[in-house]
Amino acid sequence: QVQLVESGGGLAQAGGPLRLSCVASGLRFSQYAIGWFRQAPGKEREFVAAFSQSGGSKSYADSVNDRFTISRDNAKNTVYLQMNSLQPEDTAVYCCAASGAYIFREERSVDYWGQGTQVTVSS
Repeated sequence: QVQLVESGGGLAQAGGPLRLSCVASGLRFSQYAIGWFRQAPGKEREFVAAFSQSGGSKSYADSVNDRFTISRDNAKNTVYLQMNSLQPEDTAVYCCAASGAYIFREERSVDYWGQGTQVTVSS
């Protein structure tokens, strides 16, 4: 049974940092692309960032590029999302996602989802 368990969400001040973690189990972690989506209240879920299977490529949404950094530790089956310079518009539920594709940006490529962790940014 595949499980993706996120942690690290919470309340942050605008301009501040927050780091999310996602621990995967039940799959060969290094063989999956891994990343994050988010869904704000009243909005559709959107892609945030992803790391390729091999770890050689990263992809970011334009809205978070230069502020967020994705990393993965295959030895710990964990992916991280370091979020800096947070803005109120970053408030959302952040979901971890795993895909058998080389890398992904779209929901239809995702094979497994985490439950999500709430991030709230106050101004």
